[in-house]
Amino acid sequence: MLVASFMGFASGLPLLLTGSVLQAWMKDEGVDLGTIGLFALVGLPYTLKFLWAPLMDRFTPNSLGRRRGWLLIFQVLLISSLVALSLSEPALSPWWLAVAALLVTFFSASQDIVIDAYRREALADDEQGLGASLYVNGYRVGMLLASGGGLILADHMSFSQVYQLMAGFMLIGLATTLFAPEPEPAEGVPSTLREAVVQPFVEYFMRRDAMLILAFILLYKIGDTMASHMTTPFYLDIGFSKTEIGTVVKLFGFWATISGGLIGGLLVMRLGIFRALWLFGILQGVSTAGFAVLAQMGPSLAGLAAVITFENLSGGMGTAAYVAYMASLTNKKFTATQYALLSSLMGVPRVIAAAPTGFLADAMGWTAFFLFCAVIAVPGLLLLRWLHRRGTDERPHGVV
Repeated sequence: MLVASFMGFASGLPLLLTGSVLQAWMKDEGVDLGTIGLFALVGLPYTLKFLWAPLMDRFTPNSLGRRRGWLLIFQVLLISSLVALSLSEPALSPWWLAVAALLVTFFSASQDIVIDAYRREALADDEQGLGASLYVNGYRVGMLLASGGGLILADHMSFSQVYQLMAGFMLIGLATTLFAPEPEPAEGVPSTLREAVVQPFVEYFMRRDAMLILAFILLYKIGDTMASHMTTPFYLDIGFSKTEIGTVVKLFGFWATISGGLIGGLLVMRLGIFRALWLFGILQGVSTAGFAVLAQMGPSLAGLAAVITFENLSGGMGTAAYVAYMASLTNKKFTATQYALLSSLMGVPRVIAAAPTGFLADAMGWTAFFLFCAVIAVPGLLLLRWLHRRGTDERPHGVV
């Protein structure tokens, strides 16, 4: 469990270093908004990682083993690419900056492939919920250190130094890899590259309701994701100051999310994955509707604190169950490839569904927009209910 938490930290730290922190650096250097916007494309490796994941299932690169061996390689390359990014000059060499940022996201996504596979293989089935919650909480601590900590530090040192410091923090993940035990390999590990590429998909799609399960993964958090994408403009638009947003949303809300993840992990163990997904999905929809209530209240700090606490608690619980569910779907022979496929689908709503949210909010108004985001979560819950009635249990057919 401790390894899951530290690996979550190593996984979450790089994410916003090519997102909001990089955007702040480019803005600070006078790069135009159009170029800054295009840098969203450097995040593509996170949605395409299933393409090279079979290599992690097929080959054992060194004496550390199939999982720790790949982790060590990717973490060394990730640290090196963060140092390379720190030496970039955004205004003078935006193309070099883009190449360095793309290397960071590629090695970060590759690290994620192996960490997800490690967690699935190292933990027993009944430990997946709590393991997922500790992983997610470590992930969020890494994100907070990179985004909030990075931006605060950038007021006192150069962005280059900030990136070098963050590369240093990645040594925590590297040390975890060196000292963690290697999971026992599953029987029937792929013996050829063709088997590693083809069999994970054949094995998954031969299962009952395979496509409907993928549809559920796409739909479960779509409303929550769409609403979250527009919360900062919403807070500013109804009259909250940046200080109020930073204090209540980023710091106070962070601890609510951490608590939600831990509570969610424990409840998954007690209730089972399906019942937990159902309960947390309802809470996510209700919490999203809370933003519509806040839109009617106006800039009330008490209202903001209540809505953020509820939303982050339910979101943390939902994410813990969601990640545990995806882990339960994977066959241990092909953990890296199947989990990479599922987690890539998990990221699609963040990119595709979130894209038109600004236009929707502008056309509908804040109250109607957040009510719409709450209602759009219903199809995913109905699909979950239907799958459960069909007899899909917590260990889907085909899982070893």
